[in-house]
Amino acid sequence: MIVILNRDVKGTGKAGDIVKVSDGYARNMLLPKGYATEATEGNIRSLEKQKALMEQKKAEEKAAAQEIAKKLEDVKVVIKTKSGEGGRLFGSITSKDIADAVKEQAKITIDKKKIQISSPIKSIGRFTIDVKLYPEVVGQLTVEVTD
Repeated sequence: MIVILNRDVKGTGKAGDIVKVSDGYARNMLLPKGYATEATEGNIRSLEKQKALMEQKKAEEKAAAQEIAKKLEDVKVVIKTKSGEGGRLFGSITSKDIADAVKEQAKITIDKKKIQISSPIKSIGRFTIDVKLYPEVVGQLTVEVTD
């Protein structure tokens, strides 16, 4: 029997795959539990439409991420903090601090989890930070830490 998987099934396939399984496995396991639907012409057409819509949605999200990445290249965020001798900070600048500063100064909302800091910022200076906005789309942000 040929079925369309509604969710990932270990050893059988991933969600959206059209697979051939034994009749007993399909009737007794996959269909009753809702893991799969029978692969009729209508169901296959419906699956193809859903895949096309998902591709279109991914393309729109990627385009929006690329637009934000271009905006971030021109943004310079200034964070003022207290420092001690030799420009060493009391504590460090975190991704949350950077996200809050970008939102306040540039009016761009970025999730703090997308900000990739290679090492903690513990001194005064200018730093270039990578922001992973979408798979394959990475923007760069300039952060200046001042006293």
